Amino acid sequence: MDEELERIRQRKQEALAARLAALREGVTRVTDLTFPEMVREHPRLVIDFSAEWCGPCQRLGPVVEGLAVELAGTVAFATCDVDEAPGVASTFGIQVVPTLVFFSHGRAVGRLTGAVSADVLRANLRRVYDLW
Repeated sequence: MDEELERIRQRKQEALAARLAALREGVTRVTDLTFPEMVREHPRLVIDFSAEWCGPCQRLGPVVEGLAVELAGTVAFATCDVDEAPGVASTFGIQVVPTLVFFSHGRAVGRLTGAVSADVLRANLRRVYDLW
């Protein structure tokens, strides 16, 4: 019985680790150097401007990761640490984190500030990109 429980626990742990890895792969990290290429390569791009020390940013991260997986191939998602990429943050006047900036064909077309829910982010994606 103990061996069977251990096998079940191990399988569940492996499944969870695989799921978390898949979620992380859906969001690309943007720097001052990689930003131009990102907006050029992705006609629909959402960048999550955040910081390691920011509590609300940590709460928004899983929401962004989940939608990145859900909308893979439709909308690209990236994260930009404002402390590591001050140039990009300055270019878009980021003064509050977290701030999500929506890009369409290289142009910033929308912005959302704060740790929002998945439903609020979905509604904004629908409005900005005419999805669903």
